[in-house]
Amino acid sequence: MDDVPGDNKTNLQWTNVALGLSFVLFDSIVSHSLGLGVGRSLITAATRCIIQLAVVALILERVFATNNAFAVAGIALLLNLMGTFETVANKCKRRYQHMFFAVLAGMLISTIPTSILGVRYAMGVQPFWRPEQYIPIVGMLCGSTISGVAVSVSYVLKELDENRDKIETYLAFGASRLEACKPIATEALRLALTPTINQMSVLGIIAIPGMMTGALLGGSSVQQAAKLQMVIMFMISASTTLASIVTTVLALLVCVDREHRIRGDRIDSRVHIVWRARNWVGAKIAEGIRGIAWHCTAFLWRLFKRKGDDGDGERDRLLG
Repeated sequence: MDDVPGDNKTNLQWTNVALGLSFVLFDSIVSHSLGLGVGRSLITAATRCIIQLAVVALILERVFATNNAFAVAGIALLLNLMGTFETVANKCKRRYQHMFFAVLAGMLISTIPTSILGVRYAMGVQPFWRPEQYIPIVGMLCGSTISGVAVSVSYVLKELDENRDKIETYLAFGASRLEACKPIATEALRLALTPTINQMSVLGIIAIPGMMTGALLGGSSVQQAAKLQMVIMFMISASTTLASIVTTVLALLVCVDREHRIRGDRIDSRVHIVWRARNWVGAKIAEGIRGIAWHCTAFLWRLFKRKGDDGDGERDRLLG
C-alpha cells in the first residue's frame, strides 16, 4: 500500500482539542447529575493531560531540533523520575521505607534496557537514540510500567498491613519469608499484569491500538503499522513485567526482614510527605492571611474610633 501523501496529514488546532474535551465534560456532567462522584476526577485528569502534553510538546520540539544524545538521555531519566514520583506520591496509598529509590531502580532496570534493545534491534533504528523514535517509546514504557508497579506494590503493602496474621502464622510454623510471602507476590503480579495481558490478547481483532492508529494517521502502510504495534506491545509487556517483579521483591525484602519478621513500622499509610508539606504550607499561608486581615480590621477600627472621639470632643467644645 502506498504511503498517504504528506498534505493529507491531520492538522489539529486548539479548537479540535476543545471539541475532544467536550466529551469528557459531558461525562462529568452526567456523573455529577447522578451523584456518582467521578466527575471531579475526570476534570482534574483532563486538565493535567492538557497541561502536561502542552509542556512536553514544547520541550520535545527543542530536543528533536538539537538531535543530541545527552538531551535524549536526560529526557529518558526525567520521564523515569516523574513516573516514580507519580507512582509513590499519587498512585499508592501506602508506602515503605526507601520506596522512591526502589521504584526508580525497578523502572530504570526495565524501561532503559528494553527501550534500547527494542529500538535498536527490534525496530531497526540506528542510532537508537534518535529523539523522534526513542523518546516516545520510553514514554510509553514508563506509562505502562507505572500502572503495573502501583498495582503490585499496593497489593503487597495492603496484605502485609491488613492480613499480616496469615503470614505470621506461616512464619511461626517455620516458613521462610520467601515461602510465606510467595502467595502474596504471585497474586500481586497476577493483578499487575492482567491489564497488559488482556490488552495484548485483544489487539487487532477487538481493538485497534493507539500506536498503530498514530502510524496510520502519519502515513505508514497497514502492514508496517501492524508490525510496529506488535514490537511495541511486546516491549511494553516485557518492561511492565520486569518492573513489577523487581519492585514486588524489593517491597517484600524491606517489609519482611532477615529475621523473618513483618516490619509494620516500615509501612506508612499517611498521605505522602510532599502533600503533607503542601497542606502545612497552605495552612500557614491561610493563618498568615487571617492574621493580616485581623490586624488590618483592628487598625481600621481604632482609626475610625479615634476620628469619632475627635469629632465628639470638637462638638463638645463648640457647644460649651
